[in-house]
Amino acid sequence: MKFEAITIKDIARALGFSTSTVSRALRDSHEISPETKKLVLEYAEKNNYHPNPIALSLKERRSRSIGVIVCEIANSYFSQAINGIESIAYNNGYNVIIAQSRESFDREMLNLQYLTSRSIDGLIISVSTETKDFSYLKELHSKGMPIVFFDRIVNEIDTHKVIADNYKGAYDATTHLIKSGYHRIAAVSNPALLSITVERLAGYKAALADNGIAIDESLIKYCQHGGMILSEVEEVVNELFELQQKPDAIFATADKLTTNCLRLLKARGLTVPKDIGLLGFSNTDLTELLDPPLSIIKQPAFEMGEIATNLLLQLIESKRPVTDFETKVLPTELLIRGSTKNLKKKENSHKKGHHKGVLFWNTKVEPMTFCNPKETRLAS
Repeated sequence: MKFEAITIKDIARALGFSTSTVSRALRDSHEISPETKKLVLEYAEKNNYHPNPIALSLKERRSRSIGVIVCEIANSYFSQAINGIESIAYNNGYNVIIAQSRESFDREMLNLQYLTSRSIDGLIISVSTETKDFSYLKELHSKGMPIVFFDRIVNEIDTHKVIADNYKGAYDATTHLIKSGYHRIAAVSNPALLSITVERLAGYKAALADNGIAIDESLIKYCQHGGMILSEVEEVVNELFELQQKPDAIFATADKLTTNCLRLLKARGLTVPKDIGLLGFSNTDLTELLDPPLSIIKQPAFEMGEIATNLLLQLIESKRPVTDFETKVLPTELLIRGSTKNLKKKENSHKKGHHKGVLFWNTKVEPMTFCNPKETRLAS
């Protein structure tokens, strides 16, 4: 049986009133008597009546809904940002329609066409890794659609934007790796033209240069779909280990790239950080529970979602055209954990000869064996 929501006509028919009387009663019009209003409202509440949002949107020329397009809802960064978006939208009486591009330009276009056909009041978007043609977004913007970009932005469109401090996050991460003793630091990144790639690789290169390390382009690899396709990450990791001078650390510039690099390093039989260091952008809460716990650059995703929504609502509700746009840049946080061991500390302890251990003999009275207390065992 098909569900059909109760309408004003249904209420009018049941109570023996005209549809205009019911409509006025629901709007609390002074033209309707208190007794009639009471009858209508009680019947509407009992039968779970709600105003038709499509009819209201046609009347008010507003749908009180906003569209959100991200690459993947399951991605921790984007799920946290969506939570921030919804918290502000809900408190301001707006519904949120969420779509995911799965890093596909074609899918992003279908999402845009669907959302705009549903008469959304505004759009928050982080563009896909495949998107190089922004003409449709430019057209929407020129026709008056309020748009706010976050994370992955389009510089050619003059509107509000919300980003993390990608340059400093990458600079701090690379500097930490260098100070920990790593010098052949590879960068596994999103496509070269993506805004976050440009900013993060700029920070990575600046940190190398500031520490006197030559930039080796063979150590910089790009993944077209940002780590969502494991085989793409596997291909670039294989290329890195085919180099004559292999990397001693990997800096990954996105969430899926970071965790997939760890997966692939383990598949190669490498121990992190003993054989190779690993640090990357990630908002996944589980990174501290992995083996080893991952050193990460964390973005304030929830706050970015909140700010993006507040800026969008300002555009939607402004009675005058907005021409003064802002780019909000929020700080990142570097969390140091077990995947980036301090190699310099280890080297210095060997040079100084500070060997603290326990002596053991076996039953064959063989020469003494020196053991580390953390690896205490009998000589065999």
